[in-house]
Amino acid sequence: MRPNIITEAGIPTRLNQWWSSIPFITSGVVLICGAIYLLCLLIGYDSYAEICFLPSAVASRFQVYRFYTSVLFHGSLLHVLFNMLALVPLGTELERIMGSVRLLFLMFLLATTNAILHLTIAFLVAYNPLHPVPYLVDECSIGFSGVIFSMIVIETSLSGVQSRSVFGLFNVPAKWYAWILLVLFQFLASNVSLLGHLCGILSGFAYTYGLFNYLLPGPSFYSKIEGLSALSVCVRRPGFILCTGGTTYGQLPTYSNTSAAPSALINGNFLRNLSSWMPNRQTPTAQEGEDPRFPGRARTLGSAGAEPAAREANENLHARLLDNTTPSDPLTNSQHTVANTVRADATVIADQVDTFDEELKKLVGMGFEKTQAEVALAAADGDPNVAVEILMSQQG
Repeated sequence: MRPNIITEAGIPTRLNQWWSSIPFITSGVVLICGAIYLLCLLIGYDSYAEICFLPSAVASRFQVYRFYTSVLFHGSLLHVLFNMLALVPLGTELERIMGSVRLLFLMFLLATTNAILHLTIAFLVAYNPLHPVPYLVDECSIGFSGVIFSMIVIETSLSGVQSRSVFGLFNVPAKWYAWILLVLFQFLASNVSLLGHLCGILSGFAYTYGLFNYLLPGPSFYSKIEGLSALSVCVRRPGFILCTGGTTYGQLPTYSNTSAAPSALINGNFLRNLSSWMPNRQTPTAQEGEDPRFPGRARTLGSAGAEPAAREANENLHARLLDNTTPSDPLTNSQHTVANTVRADATVIADQVDTFDEELKKLVGMGFEKTQAEVALAAADGDPNVAVEILMSQQG
């Protein structure tokens, strides 16, 4: 007889499972940044002054390409490893909520706004009449950390947590988390761009407060991109997450946003958020529109009210069948009533089982483990929205 031996998975298997759990855009950014660093290392490229974010060069020679090349290049192996390890959990969380195309657009928007803020603040501080600091316009900055700081602010606001752990050593209030990291990195690491990280935090807060709402496209924009034939190979990838009601493939989750694209610079939510440094996450009701900045969690393919409506229609149908039985023969009538009632109960139970299995498959498609998703869905009485909230709180 074979001994009943339980062995742990090896490191290659664990790495494979970890990598396969990372969504499409997040893993793509990690691969691109890693490949660029390795290529520079192999060919001996070290002319970072040509691709870094240099405010004086951007202003004098209008080298806008530095907005984006400075984000993708890194100065050392430790630099790229630290940034990518920080990006993976943040990008995975946001991509599961927003969708792949929406997250890609968010990264592009944050890289652009970070660079504009960096350029503006650098020149204002460098040439202010009270105490000029001219070296800021000649400071060369590279790395993805500015976008990561923006994503930290956005993810913290979206998660709704009250405290965050700093390197596992101590907890701090969530609204101060990004600021404390900013200060710690200045003391713990050398050659760190204070202004680059600060602009990332400011962009993140501007996004959460709704100042970028007029720059965000409507749902049809993401749906059209997902529907492009040239991107069909990407959309079919297991880690690709749809962010609108576009064509789905398999059990991939879909995040729908029915709100119209915002056109105002400042909305009512912004005025209410002035009471704290960090806006509180609100759970939208059936009467409230969904915040276009933060698509709702676990909004899967189809309307949320479709399932209760279908179940109600089935119950009405069974009621009409029971009413149509003829009362001429009491014994026959009671037999028909019992039979119809049994069939009705069996149909409702079958519908519940099928619905539970479908919601479980969608949660697994979102990247959650099957066992945890099944337990969370059972605890939520089959409500996928509550189940996702439970799973997110466990991961947080």
